[in-house]
Amino acid sequence: MRVVATRSELCSGCRACQVLCSLSRFGVNNPKKSALQIIGRFPEPGVYEINICSQCGVCAEECPAEAIQADETAYRIDADLCTGCGICAEVCPTNSVMQHAALEAPIKCVSCGECVEYCPRRALVWKEN
Repeated sequence: MRVVATRSELCSGCRACQVLCSLSRFGVNNPKKSALQIIGRFPEPGVYEINICSQCGVCAEECPAEAIQADETAYRIDADLCTGCGICAEVCPTNSVMQHAALEAPIKCVSCGECVEYCPRRALVWKEN
């Protein structure tokens, strides 16, 4: 199963998902270290898009260091193998692989489900692969 944003119209832009993601992955309250993005569609007030990895595997196919491997739920970046070249972020068709200046390896969703569990509006859900 993987995390998907099939109900973006329910998103209120609260960014609880981003806070939970950064807390879960890095132990910090920093939405910029989140593996998903909430994008406001201004000038339309209250309209948000949820950008999350679709687990398509394009990043893994293009990684020259073979630092991105699939497991049962998601493609994961091995920070020890990653060279920080950024090719994965460049080729991602959904712009869901993100680089943060304080981290050597890029960030992407690993379908841990923290965001699904705590989204107050149920804009994020689980989906069978």
